[in-house]
Amino acid sequence: MHAETFAFAWYDVAGLLGSAMVLVAFFLLQAGRLSATGLAYQLLNLFGAGGVLLSLLGGFNPAVLVLEGTWVLVSAYGIVRSFRARQGR
Repeated sequence: MHAETFAFAWYDVAGLLGSAMVLVAFFLLQAGRLSATGLAYQLLNLFGAGGVLLSLLGGFNPAVLVLEGTWVLVSAYGIVRSFRARQGR
């Protein structure tokens, strides 16, 4: 029997880390440890979705592109909105 090795490409690692970031953000939000309007939550979502987008370099999936691309845009909007709200205080 021959043991096969399974190697991750860098974009696979980026996708796994990105998925973990989005899931951690969601868990922490549900656990009451993060605010949905807080910078930490928004950054976890932004970079998490970006990591998943990078994983598409290994295999394209249009549904994931639309979902994660939108996730990045909405997260970026939330970050900008938070900064504007803080400046208005």
